[in-house]
This record gives sequence, C-alpha cells and structure tokens, in this order.
Amino acid sequence: MSTSEEPSFFEKERDRLAGEITAGFEELLSSSNVSNRKLEEIIGMTTEYKHIAELWQSFQELTRHRREMAEQDREAEGPGLPGTGGHRIKEEVQ
Repeated sequence: MSTSEEPSFFEKERDRLAGEITAGFEELLSSSNVSNRKLEEIIGMTTEYKHIAELWQSFQELTRHRREMAEQDREAEGPGLPGTGGHRIKEEVQ
C-alpha cells in the first residue's frame, strides 16, 4: 500500500478483479460438482439397464431353449392321429 491510509485506484481495481475471479471460480467449481453428480447418476442408471438387459437376455435364451426342446419332442413323437389334436399338416410356403 502507499503511505496514505486510502488504497490507490490500482489496489481497489486489483481487489475488485480478484473478487470477480474468485466468484467465477466458485461458480465454476459448483457447476463442475453438479455435472459430476449428474454423470455419476447416468453411470449408475446405465449399470442398472445393463442388469435388466442381462436378465431379459437370459429369459429369452431360456424360452428359446424350451421352445426348441418342445419342437424336438414333437418331432420325436412323429405325427399324431387325426382327431387327437396331435396331427399336423405341414403347409408349403409358396
């Protein structure tokens, strides 16, 4: 500071600008924290979706396996007798 008690224009301007910069950095830090929390939420949701997708995939594989087993059983039994519900006529696709 100068010899007088009153701060000079330069010192006042320096302090004002330092205050603005500090406020800007605090706002930046706050926004950065909000962004980080949102990213963590998104990452958490994607892992939840991954578990749900894995569950549906295993369900689909199980139903496909059961369907294939049922078709194999029907083929092994051969055609049923007409009138019993087991007789099937295969249609030709044109």
